[in-house]
Amino acid sequence: MNVFSLLALIGGLALFLYGMKIMGDGLEKQAGGSLKNVLKKMTSNPFKGMLLGAGVTAIIQSSSATTVMLVGFVNSGIMQLGQAIGVIMGANVGTTVTAWLLSLTAIPADSLLLQMLKPVNFVPILAIIGVIFLMFTKKEKFKDAALILLGFSILIFGMNMMSGAVAPLADDPQFASFLTVFSNPLFGILAGTLITAIIQSSSASVGILQALSLTGSITYATAIPIIIGQNIGTCVTALLASIGANKDAKRVAIVHLFFNIIGAGVLLTLFYVLNAIFQFSFMSMPINAAEIAIVHSVFNICATAILLPFTKQLEKLAYIVIKDTSKKQHYQLLDERLFATPAVAISQAKRYTSEMADGCQQALYAVDRIIRNYNDKDAAVITKCENKLDRYEDEIGSYLIELSAESLTAHDSREVSKLLHSIGDFERISDHAIGILKILSELHAKEIDFSDEAKKQLLVLSKATIDILSNTAYAFAHDDTEAATHIEPLEQVIDYLRSQMKRQHIERLQNNVCTLELGISFLDILTDFERIADHCSNIGACIIQIKEHRLAVHEYLNAVKNNENAEFIAQYEEYFKKYSLS
Repeated sequence: MNVFSLLALIGGLALFLYGMKIMGDGLEKQAGGSLKNVLKKMTSNPFKGMLLGAGVTAIIQSSSATTVMLVGFVNSGIMQLGQAIGVIMGANVGTTVTAWLLSLTAIPADSLLLQMLKPVNFVPILAIIGVIFLMFTKKEKFKDAALILLGFSILIFGMNMMSGAVAPLADDPQFASFLTVFSNPLFGILAGTLITAIIQSSSASVGILQALSLTGSITYATAIPIIIGQNIGTCVTALLASIGANKDAKRVAIVHLFFNIIGAGVLLTLFYVLNAIFQFSFMSMPINAAEIAIVHSVFNICATAILLPFTKQLEKLAYIVIKDTSKKQHYQLLDERLFATPAVAISQAKRYTSEMADGCQQALYAVDRIIRNYNDKDAAVITKCENKLDRYEDEIGSYLIELSAESLTAHDSREVSKLLHSIGDFERISDHAIGILKILSELHAKEIDFSDEAKKQLLVLSKATIDILSNTAYAFAHDDTEAATHIEPLEQVIDYLRSQMKRQHIERLQNNVCTLELGISFLDILTDFERIADHCSNIGACIIQIKEHRLAVHEYLNAVKNNENAEFIAQYEEYFKKYSLS
């Protein structure tokens, strides 16, 4: 094997890995929303978890990606360790699909039908379709399909390059002699583990083995321990991903490692004991790509079948290895490991943005109580909510900005934009609640208060503001455009209330019913309530615009105000009656 063949082998491997990544990204984009929905229905039943893991891994074509996702899910509290174990086992089964796809390259072309089944013959057609979709269509689903087709085409082209590069080794006696070293199970397992750990893809290392098998020099005795080692080596990715995660997330990686080590130990011991008794004749025979896929599948299916009933024991073993030093488990609010599945990362960010909305509601209820009767307990509630929302805005905002740099679908990009807009508006609402608290605190310290009439009006405005925020929080949490359409009519009523209250308060000032200091404070509180309604209006408009695949909030609001339809007018009149000052 000369230097050019070596370069071709490395280049083929590079194309293989790149094609797998492109195809995996395309498949993940297509499946991202489905993954999010499936995870909502996650069960602790190990068998269902195993089926889920097999299905997800077969779709995204990477058991490493699946286990890294699991580390992220457990670290952020989406899943529990017990739920993840069955999924880990299923991931090992699902990853065998890649080997079967690659085995098609070795199909003998004895007939036209068999020739059409060889990827080298139909992949050019897939590549042409992929390029057409990528260059001449604007629909997102077609572009994702193009990534899948092109990724698969590049993957197969890389596989063929590797096969061509190693072809001269078929006649090299030194290579055949070298391979006999790996017939020793320990050396074979070590080789498979190291190669997979380095390239961090069991599918790619199996692909290399399948390419080498085309030389006719790889025997069953050589291939079996290498395949077992490849399953162990793929655990390295999850172990690396668990660095810096909480203890349960580390346990996910440990369970993955133990599952493969125990499975390898049990099955290899059983196999070699039987081989010693029956002397399997096929051990010295050459193995081809399809037979490698069979061995790969049989090992993973058998390991899963043997260990699936022992998920509780594997969980206990993980707890023995990684002991709890404290009773409280820390969950990372937003985990960058979830970037592997942007739809899930966005769902998690939305979950915490909804918590911001809940915090705003708590603060406004406390404001309403303080207007009635000032007390330190409610003042502390408002301050605590504002501090929490400040922290959430920083963390969620930074997370979403990093996420936006990933490869996102158009839908996911719009969701990220909506969340970035919304966290700013929710945080500003809490700022206005603090603004009202400061005014009321100063008046309380000076032992002065509004007149009964002024306080009555403030409570009407407070109720209307709580109502609009409640509508906004519900519409945001449920992506409910119908609820969002109720926001703007109420915002218009709040604007009217502020105008009327301001006019009437000026009259009280002129009649010396109210002092100048109280008058300024009253007007400042009106402004804070009105601004809260404005931020709710922004969020509502954003929800509606995102559903319509647009994001032009100000243009939308101007259009609503200038072209009031019958439904808008009916809602406005309903709120006008509900929050009358008389």
